[in-house]
Amino acid sequence: MNPRTRRALEFVLDHLVWFMLLFVLVVFSLFIPHYFQLGIFANIIEASSVLGVMSIGLALVIIAGHMDLSVESVAALSAMAVGILFCSAGIGIGLDIQPAWLMVPISLLIAIIVGGLIGLSNGYFIVKMKMDAFIITLASYIWVRGLVLAISGGRSAQDLAPAIRWFGIQRLLGLPLTAWIAIACFVAFSLLMAKTPFGRHLVMIGGNETATFRAGIHVKRNLIIAFMLAGAIAGLAGWLLTIRTSGATANLGIGLLFNAFAAVVIGGVSLKGGVGALPGVYAGVLLLSAINTAINLMGLPANYTQVIHGLLVLAAVLLDSFKQTLRLKLA
Repeated sequence: MNPRTRRALEFVLDHLVWFMLLFVLVVFSLFIPHYFQLGIFANIIEASSVLGVMSIGLALVIIAGHMDLSVESVAALSAMAVGILFCSAGIGIGLDIQPAWLMVPISLLIAIIVGGLIGLSNGYFIVKMKMDAFIITLASYIWVRGLVLAISGGRSAQDLAPAIRWFGIQRLLGLPLTAWIAIACFVAFSLLMAKTPFGRHLVMIGGNETATFRAGIHVKRNLIIAFMLAGAIAGLAGWLLTIRTSGATANLGIGLLFNAFAAVVIGGVSLKGGVGALPGVYAGVLLLSAINTAINLMGLPANYTQVIHGLLVLAAVLLDSFKQTLRLKLA
């Protein structure tokens, strides 16, 4: 195989999810009435904002060769913390801060701190105590969701402060600010992974942790930071959830974990670690959102969504195995 053909094939393999997204959008536009319009595409991007942000933190940990099952529950706890403090109905205490615009950064900071602390605790047990990431984060998934239920008593916080809710209704260039926050996060963390030593070290750790340690890289510190970032980013996703729903409920965000895993795997991140890029993850998120939108427009039962997502994940895992085999042959 000549070098030009080889480079072309590797480019297609590395960006296959973007070709899949383009193919799906074209097919849906041709066969589903009213699908091909800017309003629909804007809704696809808007609907993917919370899932997209959550997928970033999950992808960081998986690229580093580990697992984090707690991000969904962490987002729910962060959302509930913001809801209780800044909602004025239900279980909300209606915290009043003047000037009112300060509620936006303060509520965001609270959500990120709550998420970051849980992520830090996960990282400590996994890295310092050398415990299994699957077990530790599964335990966090359970106890954090239980804490949400305990704090709320099964009730909801309603009527979010107008200064914070403002983020959910303001639009820029046809997209809500929440969508722009998700896009900004993908850009920032894509640059972090591609252009900084920390990002490159995470990829190396996921590829071969022992060899990375022997190369003089502080593996434990980088892994703890990765888990802390995953928690903090999940906290940001919880903040966005609170804005989208103008409050918080005890079951907020249920099911997001599986969709986040689907987006990460479809986006080309290998569950074995060491392989993946965040732009591909964003394409995976948009692909899932595009399919959900198509199902809604066609009036199909929501159960079809889970079936399609499951098949896509299976196809992505098979494709990942195929790509690794093909790259070995090309090497």
